[in-house]
Amino acid sequence: MKARIIFRAVRPFISALAVIATSTALVFTIYFTELGLQWVTFLGGILVAAILSEATRVSRVEWLAARRSAQLSVFKDKLEHEKQLRKWAEDALAAGKPRLRLIDEVLPVMVAFFDTEGLCRYHNRALVDWLHLRPDQIDGQHIRKILGSHVYQETATSVRQALDGQHVHYERTQEMTNGAIYRLLVEHIPQLGEDGKVAGFFMLMNDITSRGDLHQPGIDAKTAARASDEAALHALVHNEVSNQDTYVESFSEQVSGQKDVNLIKAAIEKGDFSLYCQLISPVAPDSTEAGHYEVLVRLLEEEEGMMPPGAFFPLAEKYGLMPHLDRWVVQHVTEWASNQNVADEKRKDSLYFINLSGATIGDHSFPEFLQLTLMEYGLPGAALCFEIANSELTARPAVVAEFAQRIRQCGCLVAISGFGHDRISFDLIRGFRVEFLKIDGSIIFNILRNPVELAKITAVNRVAKMIGVKTIAELVESEETIAKLREVGIDYAQGFGISRPRPLAG
Repeated sequence: MKARIIFRAVRPFISALAVIATSTALVFTIYFTELGLQWVTFLGGILVAAILSEATRVSRVEWLAARRSAQLSVFKDKLEHEKQLRKWAEDALAAGKPRLRLIDEVLPVMVAFFDTEGLCRYHNRALVDWLHLRPDQIDGQHIRKILGSHVYQETATSVRQALDGQHVHYERTQEMTNGAIYRLLVEHIPQLGEDGKVAGFFMLMNDITSRGDLHQPGIDAKTAARASDEAALHALVHNEVSNQDTYVESFSEQVSGQKDVNLIKAAIEKGDFSLYCQLISPVAPDSTEAGHYEVLVRLLEEEEGMMPPGAFFPLAEKYGLMPHLDRWVVQHVTEWASNQNVADEKRKDSLYFINLSGATIGDHSFPEFLQLTLMEYGLPGAALCFEIANSELTARPAVVAEFAQRIRQCGCLVAISGFGHDRISFDLIRGFRVEFLKIDGSIIFNILRNPVELAKITAVNRVAKMIGVKTIAELVESEETIAKLREVGIDYAQGFGISRPRPLAG
């Protein structure tokens, strides 16, 4: 590079020196050869060629200089024009700022702009006043943190539709603890970027609550409005605990025998309500496969032996609260897994198995919520494997197949749990793909004593291998059982014989 620069600098002098050298050689030739015609002609031709070459170079330099001068003049004109346009734009912006500020501060409609990652990039004063938050608690924050997890879960489908470019509008109501009801008219307007793709969406929320909704007997309108505002703060502005409240309030009395729901919330905040995990280990001793983990929901009373594990599930199912619980689990597992920095290369391939209730499988908005949650925390879907009960597959094969396909579109894996308890149903999974079959623990528990059960798991494992599905044995409690599973060729085992549940954060 340095030699090229030097050559460009001395190239004009080389041409001049060549002309001078040729002229000198021609003079000496004429003098010493006594006007030899051949040499004079030859050197004269070289001299003429050198002069013509130098003249051409000078002419080209002059042409380039004229061209550069013309381009520079054009650029100067454009620069002046751009400066003028910028000045006009700045003047127009300065003149419009008071009007924009007036609209921003006075407009009663709550306005916020969220980018494709769900982060707030703009909001007006009405939104701040409604949520009772500081601007720094809204700017750059995720929509879940701003509106609360419960509201976010309810609107997850609408958010996804807006990010897909659809104009969405809907009405939602919020009943407060004092009986007052707020009615909100919500609109999601997609915003396209310069490349034509969706860059985010504007959320417009208009409070259309009537006075009659806020009025309560024995309370004047001003007091009712103030109480309703406090209730709105309580209902809409919660952190991660808020999405637990939706189901804890409904069955707190049955779980703890106490009517004060605040005591239950305090118990959850102290860790009395938490997530556990149980290892799913490869059966082969020389296996290079990673171990996986099934996520379990536990109350402190369960771990202390005050009630059987999972005793609150029937109550949650009875009151239709399982979808809220499933979403709470998915959110917390996703958040926890996204913050893990696993140094062990083998553990990096570990999966987290999450059980889903029948109500969630029938919930068409759950896949939308799942996709938004994965995007929010930046976790690949392949880190999660959702367990669908074999009983659900038998009772609702079409619903399960559609749900499994939508889950897989998020990148997640699918497992069928309790497989073989009622009947072998390989024909039911032909319409969609699963990665794991969890053989029911009641079968595994008897394989050392009942040849029929042993033959059943052998047949299940053989067919699973033929269709490329891995098998997991549940309720494994002894080394003898592990040895028999290894002999059969089962891929994974889970149970107290492998590992007891431990806190997920442990």
